[in-house]
Amino acid sequence: MKLSSAFLGKYLPTGLLLVVVFALGIFVGGQNSITFAQDSGSPPPEAREAFRAFWQTYNLIRSDYLDRDQIDDATLVNGALDGMLNALGDDFSGYMDPATFEMMNDDLDGEITGIGVVIRTNDAEQIEVVSVLEGTPAQKAGVLPGDIFAMVDGQDMTGVSQMELALIVRGREGTTVNITMLRGDQLVDFEIRRERIQIQNVESERLDGDIGYVRLSEFSPDARAEIDTALADLNPDSLKGLIFDFRGNLGGLLDSAIDVGSLLVNEGTLVTEDFGDQKQDLAAEGNALSLDIPVVLLVDESSASASELVAGAWQDYGVVTVIGETTFGKGTVQTWHALLNGGGARITIARWLTPHGSWIHQQGITPDIMVEWSPTSAEDFENDIQLNAALDFLQTQLVALPQN
Repeated sequence: MKLSSAFLGKYLPTGLLLVVVFALGIFVGGQNSITFAQDSGSPPPEAREAFRAFWQTYNLIRSDYLDRDQIDDATLVNGALDGMLNALGDDFSGYMDPATFEMMNDDLDGEITGIGVVIRTNDAEQIEVVSVLEGTPAQKAGVLPGDIFAMVDGQDMTGVSQMELALIVRGREGTTVNITMLRGDQLVDFEIRRERIQIQNVESERLDGDIGYVRLSEFSPDARAEIDTALADLNPDSLKGLIFDFRGNLGGLLDSAIDVGSLLVNEGTLVTEDFGDQKQDLAAEGNALSLDIPVVLLVDESSASASELVAGAWQDYGVVTVIGETTFGKGTVQTWHALLNGGGARITIARWLTPHGSWIHQQGITPDIMVEWSPTSAEDFENDIQLNAALDFLQTQLVALPQN
């Protein structure tokens, strides 16, 4: 089985799927992550009898349904495929219609057209802004974390899914979208011009006290190379401590997770794939950094999939102190397949286990130091208590080190 075609999962079930409107998702997979379905579309002999009822229903719709002239075949196909994959009862297997599949492919390239906000579905089933990306149209217009989508171009957003909202908000570069946000008990109107947005995947800086800080947004194909470059710029030999930040990182490619996990683990198993009938260990690549400083990894409830794979491996090997909140809890691997109608099928193919054999699905990674934080305003984001906790922890480690 070719594991490099698998996703750890860039997609979360409704309630905590973060999408960038322009839309991010969740996956753990490899560099050649999207494949074409290998069959010709013809049913295997053993399925022909079972699917006679399917064609019988199709023919009944075409011959008897009152508004049959208003229903095209694409609508029926999309509904049937969606129903088939939903019947699996797996939150991470599913169907993407052609428009959604195209949007997801664009997102994997790291550059998309949109307004530049990250969203989630809150406890009240409203679609809420989690963060606003720097320098994006949404920030320029004044959108704030905590704003709730009420109307988009005159359409009520009540009951609309995150992916549906992303498709509505996104559009051609240079066009405008009219959005009404609920802010507290007030409605605020925005007219926002869509722009091409390049996602900055790695951010880094040297903090006070010679502490290095590296934030990874997504496990993209180039994530390890980008981190290596960022660390080289920080001059790791001169650092007294290092913070990796995976908060809000929904996952990414499996190959990338192995690349990044190998930063701090030189040899040994990073993850075990359990396919049900067989298991396969994926090992570190033998190119770890030579660091003799304390390292912290920041995570939160939106750190998922590939983020959890790396966090679990680093925690099991004891090479970092994990600080933050219990992570999302996605312990399965998916493959994406391009379908003949232009849509895509996402299929769960395996569970993944940490080096110590833990399956974190629906449980998450428990931090070594728990620091809960739910920012709801721009002011809250400026007072990052989890980052402050990491800096305080590193300071205690430095004080405890023997003085030369």
